[in-house]
This record gives sequence, C-alpha cells and structure tokens, in this order.
Amino acid sequence: MTHKAYQSAQVVTEDPRATEYRLFGQVTGALIDAQKTHVSGGPLAEAIDWNRKLWRTLASDCLDDRNQLPKEVRAQIVSLSLWVSKYSKQVTRNGASMDPLISINRTIMQGLEGAA
Repeated sequence: MTHKAYQSAQVVTEDPRATEYRLFGQVTGALIDAQKTHVSGGPLAEAIDWNRKLWRTLASDCLDDRNQLPKEVRAQIVSLSLWVSKYSKQVTRNGASMDPLISINRTIMQGLEGAA
C-alpha cells in the first residue's frame, strides 16, 4: 500500500518533462528488451505498439492549438510520429532493425533531460 501511495504522490508532483522522460525510458526499455531477446510476436508487437501509441499521443497533443511549443517543433514531432508509425510496420512485417526507433527515442530523452 505504501508503494501505491508513493506512486500517486509522484504522479501529482512530477514535472511534465520528467513524466515524458520516464515514459520514453519505459517504452525504449521495452523496445530494447524485445530486440535483445529476438522475440517476434507478442513482446515485440506489444513494444512496437506501445511506442506507436506514445508517438501518436504526442502528435495529437501537438495538433492541439493550446499546445505551447513553437509551431515548428510541433510540426517536427508530428512528422516524426508519422515516420515512427510507418517504420514500425517495416519492423513488424519485414523484420527491419529496431535501432532507428530506439535511437529517436533516446534523442528525445536527451532533449527532455537537457530542457529540465
């Protein structure tokens, strides 16, 4: 019970950039784990889907006029989201390398870390 209370407090007090960084870390970790185990099907599909959902959510947020990021940055995030979706299909259907997906996520994490 104490652990759940701590998690609730963390969510309430955590800076949005820290939340994004943590989420990117979790998703990227799942991609790396799926890559290391060379697992196809369930774990790979779940990791790819989770990553796609993360990027789709970011793109949706960037399309909202209330988003305070500069329009150019928002457009770049939407563009990356489209690329992630398209490339993810190549990974799941054709066995393409997951390295580019992992690399993009790590680059975003570095930016979030530097901006915090």
